Amino acid sequence: MRELTYFVAVSLDGFIAAPDDTFDAFPVQGDHIDWIFREWVDTLPTPGLEMVGLKADNSRFDTVLMGWKTYAAGGVPNPYQHLRQYVFSRREREVPDDIHLTDRDPVEVVRELKAEPDGSGIWLCGGGQLAGTLVEEIDRFVFKVNPLLLGAGIPLFADRAYDPRALTRVASLPFESGVVVNEYVRG
Repeated sequence: MRELTYFVAVSLDGFIAAPDDTFDAFPVQGDHIDWIFREWVDTLPTPGLEMVGLKADNSRFDTVLMGWKTYAAGGVPNPYQHLRQYVFSRREREVPDDIHLTDRDPVEVVRELKAEPDGSGIWLCGGGQLAGTLVEEIDRFVFKVNPLLLGAGIPLFADRAYDPRALTRVASLPFESGVVVNEYVRG
């Protein structure tokens, strides 16, 4: 069965974006970026890959899930052309033809994607509301914890009632940039 991974940058105080949905406070330089280029190249936008002469190999992911705000905040009409892209929105929106815009129940969509017989992983890119909806479907949590406090913004998991869940840490990787990548799985 395919795995759903929530791979996202987060502030020390638990926000994945500022109140205006921007994420430009997160550092885009440093040794953690080199690591992303080496180990998580599938998560880089296609235009960025082309600018630096790289190509995603889809070894980690072949599908990406985004809420509408995450998609719109990127400012690129077709950000992950190397992946099958799903954007969740409750309203009709204009998107390129190769993006699957859907108002379906995200849990239902994820279960269908996980049940596909072929393919690599599924990446939950954001946002917090979508992550809150899908928390029980997420198999792997990879948090790029940035050394900054936002004070307010889009939480890592929005609209989630108090319901403690224990996870098992499988990796923790500190960088000179101050970013620490923590990886967890269920159980």
